[in-house]
Amino acid sequence: MIKDNIEIVEQNIRKACGKAGRLRDEVTLIAVSKTKPVSMIEEVLKFGIIDFGENKVQELTSKFELLPPHLRWHLIGHLQTNKVKYIVDKTVLIHSVDSLKLATEINKEAKKKGIICDILIEVNIAREDSKYGVFEEDVLPLIQEISKLDNVRVKGLMTVAPFVEDPEDNRVHFRKLRQLNVDINSKNIDNVSMEILSMGMTGDYEIAIEEGSTLIRVGTGIFGERDYTI
Repeated sequence: MIKDNIEIVEQNIRKACGKAGRLRDEVTLIAVSKTKPVSMIEEVLKFGIIDFGENKVQELTSKFELLPPHLRWHLIGHLQTNKVKYIVDKTVLIHSVDSLKLATEINKEAKKKGIICDILIEVNIAREDSKYGVFEEDVLPLIQEISKLDNVRVKGLMTVAPFVEDPEDNRVHFRKLRQLNVDINSKNIDNVSMEILSMGMTGDYEIAIEEGSTLIRVGTGIFGERDYTI
């Protein structure tokens, strides 16, 4: 199943890149492994995927200890400040920073470990009540404050688009996030690179790629449906 799923996802990525006039290597596929066992991650590894996304700190840290050290772990779920110390040196990228308080805590823990922590700002681009993230108009002021921190680097933006029946409905949100990314990048803020756009999930990653996504987060499309009862 996983082999077939990955082949389908890969075909879709290449098709979307071709449609947008982009190179395949401009898009990184993150396999979202939340709730999935280590054995399934090991199966995915056989196909050359090394980027994995987790929502929960405890799940990420436990899998980190059990799997090869060359894997690149992404924290894509909401992060509480009291959990930062457990993952700051285990993630290649934290996707879900949505406050100066959280960024300051990441900076503090990164400084303790003598590392620079790469982060994305999570944007609630569709302004959904049920979603985390900052509103569009608050992103630049937040980044300007975070840029003053020594051990944190803002690398771009992330969003979780609305759940929709027709993925085309999310094109407007992806386009808006990309434009925001471009606008902020043009300000040449110190310690801010804006090279990453993390947008697009199983239901809409092709549209996201067409609109400029550089990281797509695919879980169900690779691992199959999740069982949240276990």
